[in-house]
Amino acid sequence: DPAHLRELTELALREFGRIDVVVNNAATNQPYGPLMDADPDRWREAFTVNVEAPLRLVRCAWRAWMGEHGGAVVNVCTEGAGHVGPNVGAYGTSKAALLHLTQQLAGELAPKVRVNSVSPGLVRTEMARFVWENAEDELGAGLPLGRIGRPEDIARAVVWLASDAAGWITGADLLVDGGTRVRSAHSPADTVHARLRTRAPDA
Repeated sequence: DPAHLRELTELALREFGRIDVVVNNAATNQPYGPLMDADPDRWREAFTVNVEAPLRLVRCAWRAWMGEHGGAVVNVCTEGAGHVGPNVGAYGTSKAALLHLTQQLAGELAPKVRVNSVSPGLVRTEMARFVWENAEDELGAGLPLGRIGRPEDIARAVVWLASDAAGWITGADLLVDGGTRVRSAHSPADTVHARLRTRAPDA
């Protein structure tokens, strides 16, 4: 609802007198299933929530404060935006569009506003519960870092990108995935053997 975005912007200005950071985290992973079976209205809703709403909120913040005073925007995308997978076509496609929107806005709003994104892997959230609920340990064991993500893992990445510590970074995507993209090179057995070797007494 575009009215909600305007109200949020006005509320932030009333409460804090400024808007330094915008984080676009709201999302939907529906419709879930093959694209050939996706309801067109739900497909459009995915793009409305995952792409159009972030643009509208950034526009509100830009016009109300950031265009004159500067700031930082962080969009929460997904590790899955870079590849295809079963049943997540609408989600992945819309998030890939958000990734491109991030880079487009980074170019258009510079140098006043930095725009970056964070792309999580599987995180222990309510939205992803149907994926991890009955297989969290198994899924975590398949990752190099040995567990699925936690919300605070993503929050720390967002805070860092929004901070002055990342002051010369814009148009970037920070992958926070526990090693999802590199797991094909990771051998859990090798890791166990290496740990045993480091604990073994000297001969």
